[in-house]
Amino acid sequence: MTPLSRRAFVAAATAALLVGCGGPGSHRTTTGRAQGTPPPSSAPAGAKPAHALGRSVPVGLRIPAIGVDTPVMRLGLEPDGTMQVPPVTAHDRAGWYRHSPTPGQVGPSVLLGHVTVGSYGDGVFRRLARLRRGDRIVVRLENGTEAGFAVTALRTVAKKDFPADDVYGDVNRPELRLITCGGPRSGHGYLDNVIVFAALSPGTP
Repeated sequence: MTPLSRRAFVAAATAALLVGCGGPGSHRTTTGRAQGTPPPSSAPAGAKPAHALGRSVPVGLRIPAIGVDTPVMRLGLEPDGTMQVPPVTAHDRAGWYRHSPTPGQVGPSVLLGHVTVGSYGDGVFRRLARLRRGDRIVVRLENGTEAGFAVTALRTVAKKDFPADDVYGDVNRPELRLITCGGPRSGHGYLDNVIVFAALSPGTP
């Protein structure tokens, strides 16, 4: 799946999400699937499977339902082995974890964004929790094509109970994970993570 082993991938990514989002802090609400939502990897009823795409790095992200149109940067690992998060800047943007599949490849492609960026205000994923099943997500790829995804589920979970297997576990089709912070604030951070699950739409690109 990646240059990292699955175990190392999960450990690095999970550790990164236990730290601050838009500033330092530690974090936590209720865990598990949001009431009324399907399992994270379920497809819309009657949907035809989408054909996987070749590898191409994401360079942009659009989510029309919540007004997101952002460049995408690449994220790797920090010296301590945890996953990088986007820097806290005035011109906030999303980041793709480069040890995950590229959007459209088989497996869970992981993109991160801040909900707030310290004194700069709102982050690029400030409205992520408003997404609903079926909402469209479009990823612009380095090769000039686009990969279109449809939201299958949204979950808000306590950071201390982050569902690593659901988010980073192997899947047999192209999927997307969008992750930010959410829930109550604690100091400079947030107690929860908001996680959007999405599947590649048929007919992409």
